[in-house]
Order: sequence, then C-alpha cells, then structure tokens
Amino acid sequence: MELQFLGTGAGVPAKHRNVSSIALKLLDERNAVWLFDCGEGTQLQILKSTIRPRKIEKIFITHLHGDHIFGLPGLLSSRSFQGGNEKLEIYGPVGIAEFIRTALKVSQTRLSYELKFIEIKEGVVFSDKQFTVSCKPLDHGIASFGYRIVEADHEGELQVDKLAALNIPSGPIYGKIKRGESVELPDGQVINGKDFVGEKKLGRTVTILGDTRKTPNSVALAENATVLVHESTFNKDEAKMAKAYYHSTSHQAAQVALEAKVEKLILTHISARYLTGDIIQLENEAKEIFPNTKVVKDMEIIEIPFKAE
Repeated sequence: MELQFLGTGAGVPAKHRNVSSIALKLLDERNAVWLFDCGEGTQLQILKSTIRPRKIEKIFITHLHGDHIFGLPGLLSSRSFQGGNEKLEIYGPVGIAEFIRTALKVSQTRLSYELKFIEIKEGVVFSDKQFTVSCKPLDHGIASFGYRIVEADHEGELQVDKLAALNIPSGPIYGKIKRGESVELPDGQVINGKDFVGEKKLGRTVTILGDTRKTPNSVALAENATVLVHESTFNKDEAKMAKAYYHSTSHQAAQVALEAKVEKLILTHISARYLTGDIIQLENEAKEIFPNTKVVKDMEIIEIPFKAE
C-alpha cells in the first residue's frame, strides 16, 4: 500500500506543484488504484508515474472546487483510449455527477466503460472484505469531506518451511492447518494448526482530508490512523487568514494529528507563494507539535507500513 502525490499545490498550478490529486496504490492488495481528487493536469502527472488509468477503479472527490475536479473529464476520456473497460466508481458531494455528465455531454465524449456515481453523505460509503471507507463533513464554506480508509486485518501466513521440515506434503491438509484446526498425520501424530500460522497483521488506516478549517470531524476521521494527509495552506502566523478562507495552518494540522494519535502526518495543499525555505518552515512549525511530519512534493511516494505491534 502506497500513497503517491500527483498534485500538492493549492488553488492554481505552479511550476513545481500541480493542483490536488492523490493516488492510493493498492496493487498488492487488490491490483487497483484509488484516486482522491483530480485537479487540472492530473492525467499529465499520471503519465510521469507508473500508474495505469485502467487500474483506477474508484475516484473519491473531497469537494467541488475547481482545483480538485477540473482534471476529471480529461482523465475519464483518456481512460477509454488506454484500455480501461472496467467499471469506474466516482464518490463525491452532491453535484459531482452533474458536473461530469455535463462535461461529457457537451464535449460529445463516449466512454468505453460504465461510470457509477455515489453522491455521499456522512457515514460508510464503501465496504467489502478488504476495506471500509467512511466520510464526514469538514468546514470549508462549501460541502467538503474527509475520508477514512480502514483495511481489514491480515490473517497470519502459513509457515510452509516448518511444515516441510516435518515432511508434511502440500495439499488439502494445508487448508485445515491454515484455519488453525488440529490435524492427524498419516503416522498418527496430531499437530495444532495454530502452531504453523504466523501472527495476524493489523490492518492500516489512512485518512485523507479535503480542504478545511480545524474541526472535530478531522480528529474523529484521523483517530489512530497510520497516516493522516492534511492540508497546510497557511503558516502558523496566518491563523486569521486561514479562518477567513476556510483553510488550516501548519500548527492546526499538527494539532489534529496529535489529538487523533496518528502515526504519521503528511502535509499537502501548499500555496505557490511558498518557496523552498518557506516549505521547510511549514514542516518545522508542524514538528513543534507533532514531530513525525513531512511536507510532500509532487510525484513523491510514501509507503504505508503495517502498524507496529
């Protein structure tokens, strides 16, 4: 499981930061990519990566400001030309379906795959045996949501080497052992399957927030998360401006991470007015409150480890 940041800028594209888009790469888990927001130029950023548009099975939109959605029509169209025939689901606030349908209709774009819209409200928006995705509204002056992605626990792996050492041949018996059952071997020996299965790995939790002021819902969404992705549009001295524009400061993002007891804080949605020195300052400001903080740049990949036991 990895996060790749296709766009880390705020509001408008800059030379070194495109506008918002984050890929949650679940290639090992389900051979798929989930996209969170799709600002202008996202498909160009994808061309610089190893991501294949046909692998994108879900797109989650946090809110309907242009720097988070203007890349959608182009990406959806290109996906048709690049072998994408599988159904694509798009989650987002009310209005996302109208925006996309209008753009496709006016441009006379026909897709080679089924498009399904899920206009969200607070609660669980997707769940299967592997993942549960829920959302809560944030505070941005427009309907804006944060998403919490919770992975199911991984069952322990069958310790094949230990079985081979006992000359236990592979076959249906391995299934019983994997389930932790007691098994009688041909020589009469009885083994406990639980002795041949490794420790369960706790599932990971990723929280990706839309643009927002500091709000209790941010903390609730991020509770005990492995990784929290939070905007940092303003520095700690610009709290009044952040409030006026419905955004957060570096300190406020760090306070959310601290209160939620997350493992790692990732700061994104960086203003084009910030130069290299300013970005270092943003990161250091957040570290004053939450040391395990990183400001990401475009195309950066962050691996999401299993939670330490």
